[in-house]
Amino acid sequence: MAGGKLSARQKMINLMYLVFIAMMAMNMSKEVLSAFGLMEAKFADANEATSNRNEALLTDLKEKGVEKPEEFKIPAARAEQVQIASDKFYNYLESLKVDLLRKGEYKIDPETGKLPFEAMDKTDILDEAWFTGDRLTKKGDEVMAELNGYKDAIKTVLATDEAYRGSSESFEKTFSTAQEVNKDGKKIDFLNYNFQGFPAIASYTKLTAMQNDVKVAEASMYNLFLGKTLTEATTLNNYKAIVLADKSAFFAGEKFQGRVVIGKYANVPPTKLVVEGQEVDLSKAIDSSGAARLDFNVGAVGEHTINGEFTFIENGKELPIKIESNYVVVPRPNSATISADKMNVVYRGVVNPMTISFAGVPDNKVSASGAGLKKGSGTGKYSMVPSSGREVTINVTATLDDGSKVSDKAVFRIKDIPKPTGKINGQSEGKLPRNNVEIGKVESVLEDFDFDLPLTVTSFKIKVPGQPSVTCSGNRLNGTAKGALRKAKRGAAVQIFDIKSRSTGPVIKPATPVVIELSN
Repeated sequence: MAGGKLSARQKMINLMYLVFIAMMAMNMSKEVLSAFGLMEAKFADANEATSNRNEALLTDLKEKGVEKPEEFKIPAARAEQVQIASDKFYNYLESLKVDLLRKGEYKIDPETGKLPFEAMDKTDILDEAWFTGDRLTKKGDEVMAELNGYKDAIKTVLATDEAYRGSSESFEKTFSTAQEVNKDGKKIDFLNYNFQGFPAIASYTKLTAMQNDVKVAEASMYNLFLGKTLTEATTLNNYKAIVLADKSAFFAGEKFQGRVVIGKYANVPPTKLVVEGQEVDLSKAIDSSGAARLDFNVGAVGEHTINGEFTFIENGKELPIKIESNYVVVPRPNSATISADKMNVVYRGVVNPMTISFAGVPDNKVSASGAGLKKGSGTGKYSMVPSSGREVTINVTATLDDGSKVSDKAVFRIKDIPKPTGKINGQSEGKLPRNNVEIGKVESVLEDFDFDLPLTVTSFKIKVPGQPSVTCSGNRLNGTAKGALRKAKRGAAVQIFDIKSRSTGPVIKPATPVVIELSN
């Protein structure tokens, strides 16, 4: 296009052609930058979702470590080590991203919530921060140190068990920092190959992708720890015989009824079952879930043990599993359990929640009566609103399985609502500036009272030294009271008394007086 002598028209055409090519290159660059931005957003969403799943997996491991320490305590501890190392490196990568945005002066659009992808074309931000000539800067060395520290921490955990060898090799491959060969066949160091000379959005996306690698590796290891222990737990050697009684306690003379199961109701047919020295007929005792029904007379009142043995076939050999459990025989009830949920008395004029039950008797076979007593929702739940008198008696009757009835009663004291505490600006005494008293709110508070009973102040009196008492309506000083307050000297003791209030229920006594010393 530039050879020979060209006319002015041809020169103009050639110039326009060059401008057109440049514009095409610019548009393509913006498209590529936007593509990096979209990729970064996808990685960020994936990181958030994976973080939530990882948290659930780790919680599951910790809970299993408490419930079944012999199977899950060690894997749970390893998982916590992985979490600590992963969070540390993940947060470090996040700090690098924040620093990149700060140095590039890139801001998130408040309307779209997105970064300015098409404007993030600078290549010098990380180039100047991480590289100098053919070496790394102090910051570049720090980045590599953090990456290698993370790798060492994870590989230390995976080195604790030979079964983790495959996962360790996969992890090393994902986070390899070996040199890479460029298009010219030259070996390039890890950091240079992945970040030097790249636009800011490309480097930002690469950091988010590394965070995604951390989260995915973390999830893989949690599943590894869970999967390994679950595999071990499925062998019958790790199952226990469990006695499931139809109820936790039995009356003297009743028959014990319940089931003996292996682990989690494993449907594994036994070849023999012996309980208390007697062999049980398997054709009658075993149900479809693999549970064995037990049916024998319970002993006298007290604690008893159940001993026996399940026999299974595993790998062609007999595998005996011990049955060890206990149950308690209690006497037939002749007294009820009656208790106030919040105190050993009931208060007049308010709803007192109560729990009433008979030991060993279901709620639908228990009835209770008393002045102001009503049945509530929930097992054994009642409410009482006492009115007159100083005591109230609650009578309880229970119907036993054989149709017989037993009864009991309890007496509760009835007390009035306690005297509330007067306050202004949250203080019942002490020092306050004059202005705080003038604009303050007078309150009547039931301190250390177990019921939620809001009080509204209806009136009070205020006495300023040297001035007559002033009666105020509501909970704030009126004009007359404020005028008297302004005449008080610094250090004067102002009294607020005869504080009257009302509630949604009972009549409330006047609150205790408030004494405030003016601090100015």
